[in-house]
Amino acid sequence: MDMATFKGNDITLIGTPVEIGQQAPDFEVLANDLSPVTRDTYAGVRIISVVPSIDTGVCDAQTRKFNEEAAEIEGVTVLTISNDLPFAQRRWCASSGLDNVVTLSDHRDLSFGTQYGVAIEELRLLARSVFVIDAANEVVYAEYLEESTNEVDFESALAAAKRAKTTK
Repeated sequence: MDMATFKGNDITLIGTPVEIGQQAPDFEVLANDLSPVTRDTYAGVRIISVVPSIDTGVCDAQTRKFNEEAAEIEGVTVLTISNDLPFAQRRWCASSGLDNVVTLSDHRDLSFGTQYGVAIEELRLLARSVFVIDAANEVVYAEYLEESTNEVDFESALAAAKRAKTTK
């Protein structure tokens, strides 16, 4: 995989990267109320926006942009996954002014991070990435960044979500 740095420093990613066309791996993360959430908790097309920490500028902007843009695509759910504690995610949601943000925490087991190949061994954070999973749980878009502090390609991910809505 090409994703190799975080703030210019080499990183080691744990897990196996997913590929377009494969069945999306299942995972278990925690909702803000500490209830378990899996790949199948939300039906339909899902944009999974992965951020190192919701409390940073780039991560905040990514979360806001995906939620604002995807709100216009009926039947698409945006899931933002980080290793932030569920309590910190809940605090961010309350202060962000965004009502429909779904933030999920992978802090407990790194289940998502290892299943999708984005767990950073040195930092116990998740590397910035984005995935689109269609209603049949097929990966239709996957973006792994070479430098984890850069922005993702919003337009391509949103276009993939729109295409997934019209196929299958």
